[in-house]
Amino acid sequence: MSNLLMNKHYHAAMLFTLLLFIAISTPAQQLPDFTGMVEQYSPAIVNISTKQKKSIKRKFRRDFKIPGFPENSPFEDFFRRFEERERERDRDRDEGGELSPQSLGSGFIITSDGYVMTNNHVVEQADEVIVRLSDRREFEAEVIGRDKQSDTAILKIDAKDLPTVKIGKSSTLKVGEWVLAIGSPFGFDHTVTAGIVSAKGRSLPRENYVPFIQTDVAINPGNSGGPLFNLKGEVVGVNSQIYSRTGGFMGLSFAIPIEVAMNVADQLRTTGKVSRGWLGVLIQDVTKDLADSFGMKKPSGALVSRVLQDSPAEEAELMPGDVILEFNDNPVKNSSELPPMVGSSPVNKSSRVTILRQGKRMVLDVTIGELPSDEEMESRSPRLGQTSHKLLGIKVKELTDEQMERMQLKNGGVIVTKIMAGAGRSAGIRRGDVIQMINNQKITNIKDFKQVVNELEPGKSVAVLVLRYTGPVFLALKVPE
Repeated sequence: MSNLLMNKHYHAAMLFTLLLFIAISTPAQQLPDFTGMVEQYSPAIVNISTKQKKSIKRKFRRDFKIPGFPENSPFEDFFRRFEERERERDRDRDEGGELSPQSLGSGFIITSDGYVMTNNHVVEQADEVIVRLSDRREFEAEVIGRDKQSDTAILKIDAKDLPTVKIGKSSTLKVGEWVLAIGSPFGFDHTVTAGIVSAKGRSLPRENYVPFIQTDVAINPGNSGGPLFNLKGEVVGVNSQIYSRTGGFMGLSFAIPIEVAMNVADQLRTTGKVSRGWLGVLIQDVTKDLADSFGMKKPSGALVSRVLQDSPAEEAELMPGDVILEFNDNPVKNSSELPPMVGSSPVNKSSRVTILRQGKRMVLDVTIGELPSDEEMESRSPRLGQTSHKLLGIKVKELTDEQMERMQLKNGGVIVTKIMAGAGRSAGIRRGDVIQMINNQKITNIKDFKQVVNELEPGKSVAVLVLRYTGPVFLALKVPE
């Protein structure tokens, strides 16, 4: 019995020794060492401060009176003279151009002769831009060009033989890869923070032409415009935005892919402006219900809800209801992926657009145009009416000539005047919507509407195109059985 007990203890001890040996002999997973990269590239990172002319508003009126004091009293004369002095100071400030600090950001040197990249929002509305190098030298910078769409700006300082960063490719980044940022959060120069790539190709509100890199690198006010490095020491992005409910870092940072920023920089340096490709469609995501109505196996692509007048899309005969599946042989998984693809396409060059139309796959050749200005886009895509969103269980009437002219409608439609309980309300149709298409069939008047609705197959999901004040939108309508 005692020998058996000793054998058990012996084997347990041997097992423990073996496991300990394996643990000691196995090298621990090393975290990345950023020290060499920081030492090499920190000198190329700059601090950017801006100043803007300020004007102090007059706080006194010429007819200033103090209750309780008699007219023409010495006090009234005192305040009148005080007001006049303040007015003179205001005028001197305005004419003399007194500047006050307005914003603080970061940037990085991309050429040894003094070109600096940063964010547009760092230098926007600035009357003076100061660039401070790591050796404490300061230069007043010239703003070579700014692009609001990509939030990119290029500056030039009068200096030579400057240290520069190494430009990489964001396209080779992988989710989970380590990245590092250097910048001036809250004015603390050359602060280094690190994290990983959380996602790629993120689409943010009001940012249609930039497929952002999402990271968990700590970014705060003042980091804007600074570089995002990969482990090779290459700049793969420009830190631009954070998601925050507090104003500080909350784990969600967004960087502009360096390919996008450098393309903008090259255009600004050579032509002083940025040209982007333009297709001329309004698009939305394909939901599961819409995919079913189009006969698709799964939701994907960008659904065309409207084709703008005099646009490349109209010339190529793209139609509402087309689902764009590929652009230049690159798959379009969701609608947010299409604008960056089109925007980066050469203007006046032909592009291949693969679409799904009424269940059939087709390829169209589209000559890409140049993206119009915001003002021109607004005139091309007017906001309609004053109502809202998304059939059966509804009342409709034909549009008047005045309504059609106001809405710039060529092919008519019917307007929803009343919504009751039923499939229409479930689909999201609302009073004021203009129905233009049901189940891929155009609706120009009441006769069309009745005919198409009467032919709908019970239990089937169909797509309904409605027009409202926010623009056109497709809705999935489940036909009651």
